[in-house]
Amino acid sequence: MNMIRRISIFMAAVLTAAMFFGCAKPEDTTLRLLHWNIQNGMWDGQNDNYDRFVNFVKAQNPDVCVWCEAQSIWKTDSDQKMDKEDRYLVDNWGELAARYGHNYWAIGGHRDNYPQVITSKYPINVVSKIVGDENIIVAHGAAWATIDVNGKTVNIVALHTWPHAYAYRAEDVEASKAEQGGDKYRAKEVQYVCEHTIGTVPGAENQYWMMMGDFNSRSRVDNDQYGYADDDPKLLVHDYIKANTPYIDVIKAKYPNEFKPTTGSKTARIDYVYCTKPMYDRITYADVIWDEYTTPVRDPKKRSNFWRHSEHMPILVGFDMR
Repeated sequence: MNMIRRISIFMAAVLTAAMFFGCAKPEDTTLRLLHWNIQNGMWDGQNDNYDRFVNFVKAQNPDVCVWCEAQSIWKTDSDQKMDKEDRYLVDNWGELAARYGHNYWAIGGHRDNYPQVITSKYPINVVSKIVGDENIIVAHGAAWATIDVNGKTVNIVALHTWPHAYAYRAEDVEASKAEQGGDKYRAKEVQYVCEHTIGTVPGAENQYWMMMGDFNSRSRVDNDQYGYADDDPKLLVHDYIKANTPYIDVIKAKYPNEFKPTTGSKTARIDYVYCTKPMYDRITYADVIWDEYTTPVRDPKKRSNFWRHSEHMPILVGFDMR
């Protein structure tokens, strides 16, 4: 058998293995992050005891998961709210996470039904649960936690900003919409979160930091898709992050010439993973996951803002932390 034929057979074997074991961790990936806004506590998973959800997570083989909207709210296959005592999540995240191999979990600070939850194969140290103060309320809250990976401390900041076109607690909703109060409010939330996490640590730009979440906002780096005016408040959130923090937008940095939407409409990227350069330099893989399970499908009964399985797309990032 000549050398070329041997190489061809070897490459075919590799590709075949990749098809069946594509979610296995490469040897150089020692930390795998999965982030997803699972919409209303994975409402669509309630009807099968979260079996499809658990199988999906297992297939991604994550070491750390960050979930937005991590609380049960609605009755199964219904737009009627559950009684609080009937809600499986958030109280049972430990039980659910154990089904996909995570023995640790933590919840961020929150004031409403939309908390962030972190689950992990590594013990989680919660540094701060963030809800804001008398000057700015972080509506859905945020979390700052750390994990230790191979002797390295990794900082994780999880957030989910205010989603509406008007400002939080606006007295005149229509007037607030007209002046883009929601966009301006989100910028204040993100500023508060950054100032109370990475902004408190001297030399953080040389440390391992990640910040991720549903930012409910668009970035100037994608403005060739949107065509907003340079001074449009819709761009304030990510302008602030770029100007005032050492964070790198992972997906855009990895795919500078592509637009990677994270919503069912495929017209917006509002979910992000950010990293400091030391963390970014260890990335082995990063992408938005579009597959049969994650592709959003509008609820056939057309209930307000319900999707199967979520209106958002997950983001998977691998790191070599050796």
